[in-house]
Amino acid sequence: MTINEIISSVVQSGLIGGEIRLVGDGTRQVSDVTHDSGRVVAGSIFCCVVGERQDGHRFAEEAIAKGAACLVVEHELAFDIAQIVVTDSRRAAGVIAAAVHGWPSDHLRVVGVTGTNGKTTTSHLLAAILNQGGTDTALLGTMSGSRTTPESTDLQRMMAGYIREGKRALVMEVTSHAMALDRVLGTRFDASVFTNLSKDHLDFHGTEERYFAAKARLFSPEFSARGTINRDDVHGRLLLDSAAIPCTSFGIDDVQDVVVTARHHAYNWRGHNVRVGLGGRFNVWNSLGAAAVASDLGLADATIVEGLNNAPAVPGRFELIEVGHDVVVIVDYAHDASSLSRVIESARETIAPQARVGVVFGCGGERDAFKRPEMGAAATLLADFVVITNDNPRGEDPASIADEIIAGVEEANRRKLLVTELDRRRAIAMAIEHARPGDVVIVAGKGHESTQTVGGEITPFNDARVVREIVESRS
Repeated sequence: MTINEIISSVVQSGLIGGEIRLVGDGTRQVSDVTHDSGRVVAGSIFCCVVGERQDGHRFAEEAIAKGAACLVVEHELAFDIAQIVVTDSRRAAGVIAAAVHGWPSDHLRVVGVTGTNGKTTTSHLLAAILNQGGTDTALLGTMSGSRTTPESTDLQRMMAGYIREGKRALVMEVTSHAMALDRVLGTRFDASVFTNLSKDHLDFHGTEERYFAAKARLFSPEFSARGTINRDDVHGRLLLDSAAIPCTSFGIDDVQDVVVTARHHAYNWRGHNVRVGLGGRFNVWNSLGAAAVASDLGLADATIVEGLNNAPAVPGRFELIEVGHDVVVIVDYAHDASSLSRVIESARETIAPQARVGVVFGCGGERDAFKRPEMGAAATLLADFVVITNDNPRGEDPASIADEIIAGVEEANRRKLLVTELDRRRAIAMAIEHARPGDVVIVAGKGHESTQTVGGEITPFNDARVVREIVESRS
């Protein structure tokens, strides 16, 4: 595809808005699009994206030296190379990438899943249903890479790759950051799902209203053909009232005879008995969301039920590990006060109604500091004993993060603070050692993650693996 053909396709889409004009020769063939100068190859378009920390225009010369065929810029640069001048290079990047890769979302059934909690589980369950129905489905989200939703140029390249692999559908998690930063612009969603909303990412969005607005944007004609929304969530009801696309809803009153155990949940849905191999009451809404959007997409009820019944467990999501002496450890990704509360309540309800629940957790550095006292308050209010430790402190002082967590603990609950142990492995071992027969220990915050970032050092660390290693060393 030539540069001229790309511009024509982009203009026809009407997605960029503002200025778009070509400076220089538009007849050269283009092979790829990237926002990363380190990934430029001969024939690439390099998008000079302006970010908070870096201005991509500064890397144009490096991109040219590597063989870039064209630049996308917000102002013309003094280089003898074709340049597409646009008003907003970030917004333009995804649309141009979509054009270069042949508008891949037009050739896949794409479903977006957004919400504060439950995106990963809902996505996995929906993919299981689609695969059950014979649609080879790709999954993209928290477990796929460094970003839950990739940067726009990477996303379009990945979708094109899925098509070459023979995939016919894609279920992807869509974050509020992705919406605010136009990472999915140029992607058309056949349907989008809203799971829930609680306070999160305010370091980026500033207010809860802006956070909600970023997620709500997915449910607009610019992105999605239809929406499937959790009506049991207050923000879901707001979205149902305001969305400019056709929407259906799901909620707990869609099912009867709900049974929740530590290892599964079950209910009757539309006259069918469903049994999903995921414990925790909160997962009822995740499976309902997957069932509802699958139904909206036209899958038969019997296929949906079979897909849910056969769905594999999701690593790091209410993952149970028996450690002996009648003690159970739950590894879960819960990393805000709302999700941590739900996991503790579910553990008490399904495993330890007459025993104790302990929690090991920390908070990430350089992220949402407001969550720290809130998580401290939630953990010590609902659990019986708490060990505060590191999560991924990154460049922050781990001890200071722990102090901020403790600051949220009410005086009456401070007796529940067993210890602060910043070595996460030792903290997990202490909690397991402290547990008595029948107790549950929740290791929260990192879930499926396979590394830990302390300062500038990234080391291997997986909570479930560490729990098993601790148990093996004791046996």
